[in-house]
Amino acid sequence: MGRYRRRNVFWSCLPKAVPQWLVILGDVLNHGPRNALPEGYAPAKVAERLNEVAHKVIAVRGNCDSEVDQMLLHFPITAPWQQVLLEKQRLFLTHGHLFGPENLPALNQNDVLVYGHTHLPVAEQRGEIFHFNPGSVSIPKGGNPASYGMLDNDVLSVIALNDQSIIAQVAINP
Repeated sequence: MGRYRRRNVFWSCLPKAVPQWLVILGDVLNHGPRNALPEGYAPAKVAERLNEVAHKVIAVRGNCDSEVDQMLLHFPITAPWQQVLLEKQRLFLTHGHLFGPENLPALNQNDVLVYGHTHLPVAEQRGEIFHFNPGSVSIPKGGNPASYGMLDNDVLSVIALNDQSIIAQVAINP
């Protein structure tokens, strides 16, 4: 299934989920030089769709994002990381090429490292912190299906686009 078609499947899931926020972990419009050009590659159409929900987007810069990409988008994508504060912990949002499992930022016990970059789904507790990678809606790797992440009632889930099955899940309540 092509990149743009997979993203359309993702968009069709949104009305059912009704997310409060749409978190994007980088590599918004560019596929990167190490990846083959995906079938249905249409970055301008993706930008158009994302701009429709720009008021709900929290995004970070990926290693393939540029200032040129930013010119197409109505929400900022150049921050290397963002933080979302929950009642008793924080989500540290990053692409994964600067901070990640091998290069952790300063985190408190029960904080959540949310990253992309590898396109490999992860939802688990490692030591005192939680690790979460939603996989990828457009270029899944490791034989995994295209997927996205959802936080609902203190549970982080990686969900397959094709059938909405749960690939990985972790409860993050401290």
